[in-house]
Amino acid sequence: MISFEDCKGLCGLSEAEIRAIAQHEHLPEMVATEMGAYLLHKPGGEAEIRRMIEDDIVAARAAGEAARVFALRVVLHKFVCEHAAADRRRAEQGHLPERRG
Repeated sequence: MISFEDCKGLCGLSEAEIRAIAQHEHLPEMVATEMGAYLLHKPGGEAEIRRMIEDDIVAARAAGEAARVFALRVVLHKFVCEHAAADRRRAEQGHLPERRG
């Protein structure tokens, strides 16, 4: 029998990213794991996951949960670093300011 830990290891997302999807979509973590794996392989799916995490940040900020905002910003940063297409697609769509190098 395949365990939740096995599924997490195979889906390509961190546990924190899975939790963010689960919270955003109001799903159990196992279902969020499946959804995340699907989105990672779907064109534009990485941008969808990014939007979910961003939405969770907005909700945490509105609820006055500063620690949660900080934690989710860390999750978002790691996600964008590991899944460059999420950042690239958002920049192409005009959702990110230009980076100065």
